[in-house]
Amino acid sequence: MGKTIKIGPFHPELEESVYFKLVADKNSIVQEVEIVNGFIHRGMESLVTNRNFMQNLILTERVCSLCSNNHPFTFVMAVEKIANIKVPSRAEALRVVADEIKRAASNLFNLAMLSHLTHSYELMKDTLETREYLQDLKETIWGNRMDMSVNLFTGVKYDLDAKKVVHILEKLNLAIPKIKELQKRFENDEIIKQRCVGVGILPTEKALEIGVTGPVARGSGINNDVRVKAPYSLYALRPELQPRTKPRNGCDVLSRAMARFDDIIEAVRIIKDLLSDLPRGKTYLEKRPHIPEGEAVVRTEAPRGELIYYLKTDGSQKPIRMRWKVPTYTNWEALKVMILGDKVENVTIILNSIDPCISCTER
Repeated sequence: MGKTIKIGPFHPELEESVYFKLVADKNSIVQEVEIVNGFIHRGMESLVTNRNFMQNLILTERVCSLCSNNHPFTFVMAVEKIANIKVPSRAEALRVVADEIKRAASNLFNLAMLSHLTHSYELMKDTLETREYLQDLKETIWGNRMDMSVNLFTGVKYDLDAKKVVHILEKLNLAIPKIKELQKRFENDEIIKQRCVGVGILPTEKALEIGVTGPVARGSGINNDVRVKAPYSLYALRPELQPRTKPRNGCDVLSRAMARFDDIIEAVRIIKDLLSDLPRGKTYLEKRPHIPEGEAVVRTEAPRGELIYYLKTDGSQKPIRMRWKVPTYTNWEALKVMILGDKVENVTIILNSIDPCISCTER
């Protein structure tokens, strides 16, 4: 009979509230795993039906802080699909700029958490300092370091003049050498390699069976990026903007970390390519649209993977049903494969490697 070990729901090494009940053998190898969440349920799928469409722009942005832009972005596309609204090209471009800035900042935060969990504090400090280039951009351009309030029905709330474009490019040119240097350090740091290589293995066949998404999938040799497989917004109109990342085949914690670095570097490239040829025109349509009766399903690529919104309307000012499937909901199941047979001391590192958002999952 193995020993029972409990971790959480509140623990210094847990990014969010999760409860682990593990059974380990005498060598602290996990033989059984039970994972329980449910500590951050807010009833948001009910709340959205009690608010009008404009109010839900604010509510959806508060589902999660690290991927806050993706939720209203996906929500407005669902509304626009039902209302048959064509968004101006400049607005589409500005949506993508904000989304890729958010993607890079979110992934850098997860990488900083990984260095924290491996006690590589100098690496953590440098990762967070590099992330500050993006955080400063968010604050300068959008007025907030987390919730950016970018999206409107028919377009966006902000615009970029020549001065702001130069400012963004300057910040990105400062950030990219540091990002590439960090990537090399993560790949070569002895502590990172010791704690991450061969840890939390998710074989490709298991990843396919479970249906994991985002960097978790790309870390196990599967590239199912929605921006490539089912392009939307400007990714559909300009295929050269689609990410060119190649999946990693290590299937472990380090491979998932490297997949995030790939996403960050591609995000910077996409932004720079966009800003070099930003479409002219309006940033939104002035006529407020009527939202008719209808249904829509929209898929986007959030920092953690595929985000799906289902929206049903009846012609009134409020949705009658809105439901979302978030990346962590699927990636969560892979933890049971990753943790079994690994050491108890690696559990929090393995959890961090899927970049869990319990707030998104439970809502």
